[in-house]
Amino acid sequence: MTDTGKGRVLGIGGIFFRSADLPPAAFTVWSAFAADTAYFGNSSQSYMINLVVDDLDAALARVAVGGATVLEEREEHDFGRFGWFIDPDGHRVELWEPPEAE
Repeated sequence: MTDTGKGRVLGIGGIFFRSADLPPAAFTVWSAFAADTAYFGNSSQSYMINLVVDDLDAALARVAVGGATVLEEREEHDFGRFGWFIDPDGHRVELWEPPEAE
C-alpha cells in the first residue's frame, strides 16, 4: 500500500495530546449509552473508542492492512461520515471523518 498521507487518526475523545497540526474542526464528545445498546457491537464490550480521521476510506484501508476486520456499514450525516472496524482483540472501534470546514 502506498502511503498517501490520508487515513490518519486526528484525535480521540478524552485524551489530551500535543500536536503541531491541530485540526480546526475537531471537538470531543462524551456520551453515555444504555447498558443494552447494540451500537458497540459485541454485548460484552463496555465502551467504544471513536477516532477522528482525515479520510474515512483511507483510514479503514489502513486498519484492514493492519489485521483489523472492516465492517461494511457506513453512515453519512451533516456532521460527518462514520465507519467501523473490529480490532484484533475483538473490540469495535468507530472512525469519524468530520465534514470539511466551510
